[in-house]
Amino acid sequence: MPKISVETKEKIQSLSKADLENIVVKFAGKDKIFYDYLLVNYLNKEDGDQILFEEAKSDIERLFVKRYKGFSEELQLANMLAACTKRINEFTKVTKNKNLEADLLLHVLNVPFSMSGNLFGTCFTAYDNKVANMLKRLINVVKNKLHPDYQIEYQETINDYLNILHRRSSFLNSVYALPKSI
Repeated sequence: MPKISVETKEKIQSLSKADLENIVVKFAGKDKIFYDYLLVNYLNKEDGDQILFEEAKSDIERLFVKRYKGFSEELQLANMLAACTKRINEFTKVTKNKNLEADLLLHVLNVPFSMSGNLFGTCFTAYDNKVANMLKRLINVVKNKLHPDYQIEYQETINDYLNILHRRSSFLNSVYALPKSI
């Protein structure tokens, strides 16, 4: 991101209101992240986060059914998890609501943990690593970024997921480094 010089700031401040409106409308139409930022911070402060959450959740739902490249089901799921992580990162760039971020992470993690446990611990470790990294991110958000009252809401599910991962894939460093429970 470029650093704005003092001269540039002065020039921007000297622009007319009509010019500024034209610039904002032009970039809001071209850049989704800019539009989302406007929505959350200026246009709809009350419900903007929730609107973006619903959009992100529906985008992730579409990513669940999309076909991905990969020799095995594990590799295809790893590619799906990477795409979901990318979409969650786009969401977190705009909104700083950590509770909604945790909900999105949990929504994505429900997919691999609702499938057969036999997918964990195979020779296709990319899948196990993606799941472990996403679970680590969820644990970090819940333990460090949310109020302690929210930990109770996520604790049982996270502990179940940790138990499954440690039972099936503890030979991986990324899984072994995870706590046994929170």
